Amino acid sequence: MDGKGFMQRLKREVSKAVVGKEDIIELLTIALLSEGHVLIEGIPGVAKTTIAKAFARAIGLSFSRIQLTPDLLPADIIGVVYYDQKSGEWKTKRGPVFANIVLADEINRAQPKTQSALLEAMQERQVTIEGTTYGLPQPFLVIATMNPLEHEGVYVLPEAQLDRFLLKIEIGFPDREEEISLLKRKSLGEFYDVEPIITHEELMGLIADVKSVSVSDEVIEYIYALISRTRSDERLLFGASPRAGEHLLYAARASAFLDGRDYVIPDDVKKVAPAVLAHRLMLRAEYELEGVKVRDVIENVLEDTEVPV
Repeated sequence: MDGKGFMQRLKREVSKAVVGKEDIIELLTIALLSEGHVLIEGIPGVAKTTIAKAFARAIGLSFSRIQLTPDLLPADIIGVVYYDQKSGEWKTKRGPVFANIVLADEINRAQPKTQSALLEAMQERQVTIEGTTYGLPQPFLVIATMNPLEHEGVYVLPEAQLDRFLLKIEIGFPDREEEISLLKRKSLGEFYDVEPIITHEELMGLIADVKSVSVSDEVIEYIYALISRTRSDERLLFGASPRAGEHLLYAARASAFLDGRDYVIPDDVKKVAPAVLAHRLMLRAEYELEGVKVRDVIENVLEDTEVPV
């Protein structure tokens, strides 16, 4: 199965349970094939959980949802060792992080210690329970959500943790046509079960194929030029890290693959740059007060950076 055909089939299958959101599905697929993680920012009721569940189901992966709260402990996520009185043995109970796709709902509500446990799982793709290390299922994708409207009872995610996410996706209200279509389909009961379109072996093959997508020196220099320009922009407190450049490369490679190519072009980089950079840049207070947005800066950087021919 080629990348373009896979993307078309996936969008068609997910549409059985989700209205629109094709751009969101594509970004989730880019993250999955790049072996990265996603941060979704959106108010309640915009189908974040529905999208994640339908996405996992369509690609035949196990799914778990963790509702993060201030009293949640690391053991509630990764698992515990307990004594089974019936068998007289110590046993390990694995936590909800042992799934291919983990939806971490309202990640900023969890205390820093719990956030760190999830961060270790994301970075190392393994967890340690009472001194024993367990590998996580492959592929492994964390979809963390945040509510942008709430500022009380939440813990701000540090920049170092935000930088671990490959992409940040912002989900707003649907447009008029999408919302009317949603209401009509709800009224008629026209939502259906999503079925897997690919086997686990085939999916791992696609992930391997993405790694073989070629990137020319000119495109690599273009990626560096974009990252470098963010570091000299006076509107930003700090620019993108070297990891941001790596993630831009990986995401552009997956984007090219899903577009049916085995090589990256500058347009692939431009396409994924807003989602890769949005959560890594911080505005200076004076520009934020003037109404400048991080995405405005990203657009300016893309416009002002020379594109290789």
